[in-house]
Amino acid sequence: MRFRPTAVGYVRSDVSGARQAWDEERIRSRAKRLGYDFAKIVVADARSGGQGQGGGALLAGLKATLRRLDAEAVIVPSAKHFVGEQVPSDLVQLVDVITVEPEETYARWAIPPIPPDQR
Repeated sequence: MRFRPTAVGYVRSDVSGARQAWDEERIRSRAKRLGYDFAKIVVADARSGGQGQGGGALLAGLKATLRRLDAEAVIVPSAKHFVGEQVPSDLVQLVDVITVEPEETYARWAIPPIPPDQR
């Protein structure tokens, strides 16, 4: 039985470059500060393939890991670690996506507005 939700880190080594260790530390720090049980960091590299179709191959491995670990969130250094520097909507449908810089959360559970006829 878990007492805290699980988070996974995601880093593209081709984006982080020499800052990869620093990016990974910032991810771990953010997970701890937000109260997550930090499971692991998934490292991908678009230079070795997977960049086509919106980075689908890169995200497929991340999504598989998130499902296997029953994670609630993925933490990334920034949106630059996604193709087109955009947080993928299909990823947000699966887990909350948290960026370290800027500090933002893309929550999968948004409260829909109450229709006027139900107020």
